[in-house]
Amino acid sequence: MTDDGRAITLRELVDALDTAVVTAVVGDPHAVVSSVALVDGADLAVDGGVAGDDGVTGDGGAAGDVASAAPDVCVHVGVRDDEALAYFTSLTGRSVSLRPRAVLSKTTSPDVREAARIAGVAFVEVHPRARWDHVFPRVQWMLDRSPRHSAPADPDLLAADTDLFDLAQSVARNAGGMVSIEDAASRVLAHSPSDETADELRTLSILGREGPRDYLRVLHRWGVYDRLRTGDEVVDVPARAELGTKRRLVVGIHEPDDDGETGRTLGSIWLQQGEKPFSSDAADVLRGAAAIAARIIVRTHNAPSTEELLIQRLFGLHGEGVDVPSLAGALNLPSAGPVAVLGFAASGPGHLGRVGSVLRLHASAFRRDSVTTMLDDRAYVLLPSYTSGQAVAAWARQLVGSLEETRSVVLRAAIAGGVAHLGDVAAARAEVDRVLDGTAATPPEGRVTTLAESRTAVLLGEILDLVGARPELHDPRVDALRAYDDRHGTELRASAAAFLTGRGDVRSAAERVRVHPNTLRYRLRRAEQVTGLDLRDPSDRLLLELQLAMRSRRG
Repeated sequence: MTDDGRAITLRELVDALDTAVVTAVVGDPHAVVSSVALVDGADLAVDGGVAGDDGVTGDGGAAGDVASAAPDVCVHVGVRDDEALAYFTSLTGRSVSLRPRAVLSKTTSPDVREAARIAGVAFVEVHPRARWDHVFPRVQWMLDRSPRHSAPADPDLLAADTDLFDLAQSVARNAGGMVSIEDAASRVLAHSPSDETADELRTLSILGREGPRDYLRVLHRWGVYDRLRTGDEVVDVPARAELGTKRRLVVGIHEPDDDGETGRTLGSIWLQQGEKPFSSDAADVLRGAAAIAARIIVRTHNAPSTEELLIQRLFGLHGEGVDVPSLAGALNLPSAGPVAVLGFAASGPGHLGRVGSVLRLHASAFRRDSVTTMLDDRAYVLLPSYTSGQAVAAWARQLVGSLEETRSVVLRAAIAGGVAHLGDVAAARAEVDRVLDGTAATPPEGRVTTLAESRTAVLLGEILDLVGARPELHDPRVDALRAYDDRHGTELRASAAAFLTGRGDVRSAAERVRVHPNTLRYRLRRAEQVTGLDLRDPSDRLLLELQLAMRSRRG
């Protein structure tokens, strides 16, 4: 159910669905609606009640004391006339909060429509050939929109919050005709209102159905789709009387690449001629609209969904507290019981964004109720009902290895297991971030780890970061060593680091930097002269090793 406080009138909703979808409306067109539910015959209680969000029937009878409010709009799918008649009859006399304001249905029964009128429910008759999987998402989208605003007259002046429906109406006003905006799979995303000159192709497209196959073959034979994919050309498609189609202008919608050139195809804008000819600048209007549509579609694709925002709140990615019971219910997750949290980060060449969808698919295959989200250069996975740390670690290692082999993306993973409650997920996510931050230089065999397994590397890295963030803790004597190397082309720092790593073993340190042991001894004496440090003193050695490690970590 969609219910986020936004509301539109039933008339606005019907206008958005178009006369090609809605064939009749009985009831108050000014009724305000803000929520929708998809119901079938099984969802209607014996006495006609409809379950709300909590599954409690709002029947005004035995369950009336705990009844939940009915959605503003009910979409009846597969509801028989006798079921619908019983449903509307049961609504008669029920309080306003326990009955919907409108019902969308494909039934043509006058008895059902009359029962709806008596019950005080607006009845919206939907075209029998309309696809519910096309209509219902559009109703949801309309109710999820920001409150409507009037579209500017000039497409070049469209505001940043303009949506595709506003754009379609603006293009129709300025270019003439009727507009439909489609995605790359030829599904209608938005359209301007139709009139009596709309041809069958437009009607079928808006109903969510494929256009006449003969016409589609003609478009392919003329190379229309090929021309739309290759640039911003406005293609003039003439009328075909034998196919019942009117003249159209069409332009492709493309995502600009980094160089501002034509990128991947996002969809197309179609302009069907109506009673009047197109305006003289129709082609320019369409090209400008295509650029605006590209920005809107990209913005929509990039904007997190309501579910994605809930998931990000669960992981604490917005610094907000969470209402665990409500969030668990919305995401269909158990609020208690052990869970595991994993973090993934790219290491070396490649980018995590390339495999984000693959990560989500693999996580869902491992646990059907898993939850995955991405933010910047990291992905986070929640595995509910976590019981076996070994199983989770084995899965993560297999996934990291598989993606490196098949996608050439090197990943690191951190696991926080034994998280007792969903309210602790944010803290667990912070823990895996600590591990990922502290193990950037981890060798391949240790790329899947936990805080317990990598605590030394994590703590040492955090200590070095703290030292690096405070200039007063930077030893100027080590800076002098670097300056000496830069002036003379020497490698005193590398030689000293090798000596310290080898715990004072000159021969092993000399092998590491590939010089004779006597040469290494000379370099160490020179390093002592430049810095004033005594490499025989354990404190000086510890300080120098920390300072060199800090500078190496800072790049």
